[in-house]
Amino acid sequence: MAMLRGPEHRFELTNPGYDKLVGHRPVLGRTVAEALPDAVEQGFLELLDHVYATGEPFTASGMLYAVQASPGGPVDDRYLDFVYQPIRDANGAVVGIFVEGADVTDRKMLERDLQALNADLEQRVRDRTQELVEAQEALRQAQKMEAVGQLTGGIAHDFNNLLQGITGSLEIVQRRVAQGRVGELDRFITGATTAANRAASLTHRLLAFSRRQPLDPRPVKANPLVASLEDLLRRTIGERIEFEMVLGAGLWTTLCDPNQLENSLLNLVINARDAMPHGGKLTIETCNAHLDDHFAASQRDVRPGHYVCICVSDTGTGMSADTISKAFEPFFTTKPIGQGTGLGLSMIYGFARQSEGYAKIYSEVGQGTTVKLYLPRHYGEAEQDEPLPGLTQDHVTDAGEIVLVVEDDTVVRSLIVEVLGELGYQAVEAHDGPTGLERLRTMERIDLLVTDIGLPGLNGRQVADAGRAMRPGLRVLFMTGYAENAALAAGFLEPGMSMITKPFAMEALATQIRTIIEG
Repeated sequence: MAMLRGPEHRFELTNPGYDKLVGHRPVLGRTVAEALPDAVEQGFLELLDHVYATGEPFTASGMLYAVQASPGGPVDDRYLDFVYQPIRDANGAVVGIFVEGADVTDRKMLERDLQALNADLEQRVRDRTQELVEAQEALRQAQKMEAVGQLTGGIAHDFNNLLQGITGSLEIVQRRVAQGRVGELDRFITGATTAANRAASLTHRLLAFSRRQPLDPRPVKANPLVASLEDLLRRTIGERIEFEMVLGAGLWTTLCDPNQLENSLLNLVINARDAMPHGGKLTIETCNAHLDDHFAASQRDVRPGHYVCICVSDTGTGMSADTISKAFEPFFTTKPIGQGTGLGLSMIYGFARQSEGYAKIYSEVGQGTTVKLYLPRHYGEAEQDEPLPGLTQDHVTDAGEIVLVVEDDTVVRSLIVEVLGELGYQAVEAHDGPTGLERLRTMERIDLLVTDIGLPGLNGRQVADAGRAMRPGLRVLFMTGYAENAALAAGFLEPGMSMITKPFAMEALATQIRTIIEG
């Protein structure tokens, strides 16, 4: 404690605690400026002047006072809690300041040590977390490599068979044409086409398990769709297996890609057939389902609400709990190498999740398996099926519009140019992005740009944007084999742009082109 008198803050009284703080310097009868120059340098005199002038007390907590008892001597950092309390006379005028405080240096040192300890602990936690993240990433990478190893047995086997069907058929066609024997070409052309379509389907399955396949969600009535597959499914399972459909009355409409739903059902039926090598019973049921909050909370990634449920059950060998836990993983299969790719169930799961739905497996060893596919209810009417477009006179143009085709695959580019020529268009070719851009710069007229998105040099979107900078309003049709681009179609495409996903039928391409050109 200390008592300061007058505006010059002259020491009138100090106690032993204050004397110890200031290094036992002689302060009585002297002003603060005379006795404590170190305090003056650190702003304490300004604080005293302010309290004396305003009459308002000043309170500090943990304030640093670097005590230097003699000029040039050692500095002792002390931390103080203190108050400057103005003292008034009978008339209320400020005549002095009472100083009272406590040395809390030990407390501040402890707080600083704790802060350092906490900072060190936080850093150690961050380091440990990073180590765990890196370990998990290494584990995921190892699992990916293991999956790739499993993939080579199934996918490579299937693709090699498909490629053999394509190349073998085309070799025979080429040889027969050279011999002038053109009477039976349809059979071999059909074989090559069938193999190519199967290869395309396999590619879509690969994209499906990664949830990147191009979905075309539409309002769908599941009962007619399931019923339309009955003949195909009966032929698929054979005569040893009893087949029954139980289609629920009043089934709601759902919103999904009908082609992917058909593919999912076919995969489930094939799995069920393989699980019943000696025969059994296969049942497909449909019903309306409500997943409540309690059920959704007990499952992962499930939202409560109304769903259309499609259930495929068999009386086959069943699955163990361990197999069920892995069944939706890509490339996981219980079939021998070369007989299964492990993509069927993962494709189904990917399709369900992309459709904002859910898939669940119930099974017991020796008792059979049930797979339930939940697809969200759609509050609207299902669309009427439209016949597939075909190359007709409606696709032919009399105006001779000029179409720039930018595609790096020679075979694909040649096929598109050939079809455009047959339909009356003037097709101009470019094998990469920079070449396409040069055509856009130099040609006088271009009515439509047809470009692959994945191009060397410049990608298709860059070519289109540069083309529109030179030719505002240029119509563009993007082609892509990378399905994630199709998923971006809503935000990726601007007015006057459209997209078609490979592989596509030529009549579908012709329809798209005609639609875009007609505006």
